Amino acid sequence: MKSDEPIPIDTFLPYMRDVMRCEQSLRELNFMWRMIEASAKMNCPAEAKTILPTMAATRAGFNRLEQELVTSLVRENVGNVLVEIGTKAQYVIDIVVRNLYERTADVGFLATDRELCAFVAGMHDDVDAIRYRLRAYRNKYTVYDEIILLDVQGNVLVQIDEATPIEGSTDPLIAQSLVSDAYVETFRASDLRPAKKQALIYSRRMLHPETGVPVGVLCLCFHFEEEMAGIFRSHRDAEERANMLLLDGDNRVIASADELWIPPGATVPVNRSASPRLMLYGGREYLVRTFPAEGYQGYMGPPGWQGQVMIPIDVAFHGRASSALSELDEHVADGLLSHARSFCPPLFEIMTAADTIRRVVWNGQVMTAGERGDLLKLKTILDQISETGDHSNALFSQSIRELYETVLASRLRDAEFVSHLLVDLLDRNLYERSDDCRWWALTPELRSALAAKSRNTEAIERINAILAYINRLYTVYTRLFVYDASGEIIASTSRRGDGMSVIGSTVDAVTLAAVRGLRSEQDYHVTPFEATPLYGNRPTYVYHAAIRDPDRPSVVVGGIGIVFDAEPEFAAMLHGALGDKAGATALFIDRDARVIAGTDPTRPVGTLLDIDPSLLRLENGSSASRIVLHDGHYAVMGCTASSGYREFKVSDGYKEDVIAVVFDMFGEVRERGGVGRADTTIESDSTADPGQEYATFFIDGMLFAIPAEQVLEALPASDISPVSMGGRAERVGVLSQQRSGEGGSFVWVFDLRHLMRGVPSVLDSSSQVIIVRHDGQQIGLLVEELHGVPEFPPAQVVPTPFAGSTDGLLVKQVIRANGGRLLIQALDVAQLFACLKDPSLPTVLNLTELQRIAGIGYEEAVALTGEAA
Repeated sequence: MKSDEPIPIDTFLPYMRDVMRCEQSLRELNFMWRMIEASAKMNCPAEAKTILPTMAATRAGFNRLEQELVTSLVRENVGNVLVEIGTKAQYVIDIVVRNLYERTADVGFLATDRELCAFVAGMHDDVDAIRYRLRAYRNKYTVYDEIILLDVQGNVLVQIDEATPIEGSTDPLIAQSLVSDAYVETFRASDLRPAKKQALIYSRRMLHPETGVPVGVLCLCFHFEEEMAGIFRSHRDAEERANMLLLDGDNRVIASADELWIPPGATVPVNRSASPRLMLYGGREYLVRTFPAEGYQGYMGPPGWQGQVMIPIDVAFHGRASSALSELDEHVADGLLSHARSFCPPLFEIMTAADTIRRVVWNGQVMTAGERGDLLKLKTILDQISETGDHSNALFSQSIRELYETVLASRLRDAEFVSHLLVDLLDRNLYERSDDCRWWALTPELRSALAAKSRNTEAIERINAILAYINRLYTVYTRLFVYDASGEIIASTSRRGDGMSVIGSTVDAVTLAAVRGLRSEQDYHVTPFEATPLYGNRPTYVYHAAIRDPDRPSVVVGGIGIVFDAEPEFAAMLHGALGDKAGATALFIDRDARVIAGTDPTRPVGTLLDIDPSLLRLENGSSASRIVLHDGHYAVMGCTASSGYREFKVSDGYKEDVIAVVFDMFGEVRERGGVGRADTTIESDSTADPGQEYATFFIDGMLFAIPAEQVLEALPASDISPVSMGGRAERVGVLSQQRSGEGGSFVWVFDLRHLMRGVPSVLDSSSQVIIVRHDGQQIGLLVEELHGVPEFPPAQVVPTPFAGSTDGLLVKQVIRANGGRLLIQALDVAQLFACLKDPSLPTVLNLTELQRIAGIGYEEAVALTGEAA
């Protein structure tokens, strides 16, 4: 989708329930801030003056955010749909073009078949033998539903489809083919296929074997309807919400996945520019994507053909949710959410706004801690708003997760679809290889030469010429070779011109035995995907077929081998399917997880992919997708097990399963250990004695506390200015303070996690700086996230056994909240300031002490703190 193109928000919004819920949540939050501001101004204006500017700024930010965020989310949803249907539209035309490219080679080769040319030239009149030969071809290349030989006047000499007999044709393609040195591609109504409204025919002139004069025309009629039905059946969305189409250059429908919905012949609106606008067809509005052919091996397909997918707007955003996020481990889900900026920028803005709300309420609670009078009024207002905010944040968080689920669901479907496409492309390509080797094994010249008791130089040269001609037409092979009954290679090509000769070498005994054991001309043999001298000692598939004695078909006199050019062909499939997806990789693997090909340079051919073993047992044709940790990154993975194409790998006896695996990376794995946020809600007790209020916050997922009277405020960590002046490694920069009625000042900021754990903090949108004061001095403490400002009675605050010593511990008290189920470590601020002056002092509370204080075991202490001894 064009990022700079205006999007009609009001047009799409009614169809997006998740965005509408988010919009409602934003309005509630906006209203909450208006209420905070109004209540503070009316009841305690003087006391609230320090937070009123922040309130006003936050409210103004929400006004802007409401508009920008909803616009961004609508764009995100529309973009997801356009990408999804665009991928399918592109694959429709790509699959068709790849398939038809093979037809252009087929007609070029078959039109030069000496036996067929001799018949058309009138050198013999054995119609039954020619019909048998054409049907033998059709039995291998099952994509054709008719093959016709005509003379120069258009009279039908022989055809294989006896259900629609024709005597002759006046189709202009005959005259066009007779004067052309190349194939002629025709798609329209033709008297050659009278039972069809449109026929796709590949024709080429046939020359007299001796004089070279044009004597007739060969027509290969592609089974277009069957092929398109297979593509639609395989790649249309399971819910059938969208329609897949193939269009001509005039935007008319050539083929439709649902002809009752959009019939062939209809003219439809197109969208080649990925514009986010609705298009009208038949009184219904659609999102549309259209792709022209990009070409394959220089072949562009029939002129003007396009792939298109249309989805009605009223169902475009339905059924798109998934439970991928909720099914993840909590820490993995949190880590994914931490990548919101790159994963989904609108969600990052939501999270930033939510952090701002928490910080303002937290600051207000810190300011009113222990106060009475008008400040107590402000405290009451903050308590009420905090309670309302908790409810709003629950709705807000749900909206965030639902939107995240929408994005994840789209990525999961896309990865799964790409993997499905990849195995389809692979099986379609290799199907052609099985056809080729079997048909070329029937070449009369090869059969006669190998059946002869002696072979002269002229015969060998003739075989080499035939192989070279074939290899020029079929560029997916690096080598074609012929060997005799003993396995000795007597002729070979080397299309890449590597100078390597295999003539005189022998086919391995296992392969030779397999070829000699082939029962009929319909059978073939494929070597395992492994390194072979025939491919420069690199791994590939080599397809073999038996060459039989022309007079005694049961006698195998040799064989033909065709070496598939695996490296560039597989690379083209993989890179083509991924398109321009940044950070995505794709691989073909076997059932043992061994890499056959891939776009990941760190996993060369032959290495093993670390993958869930259950995915290696996927049923043929089945797909799966999930979120995984891959190479230290969060990734969406999609995979599909191959299921063959037509009879290939289905009913022809050949079994070689391949699994396509696609990884779409989202960002590095982030460790977010410690106590889960859901387990840190402070339970209040109205019957408890009055106590002291503490400002609480998270470090490494664990709760810490500082007496509220020693805290000034919290500021966003994004405001830190890095300063390199030597000194302590924990000192990360300075922060400017602009307090109402006071001049600007700067405080040093120290990384509390680094100070206590020896590990630097990872800054993200939740990171905050708490300004702490002691003895006329102020410092900033970088923390992971703010929590609250609860009040604890003295009985809940327990000193450590070494609280009175001078050992320098930063934690000398532990707060036993929620009946002792939640332990909060209270920082000694005086000791903290002293520690920053003397870096030799220890800073961490020992687990043994924590066990003694709380009366709990080692494992329970580790679970509560996330710490190891």
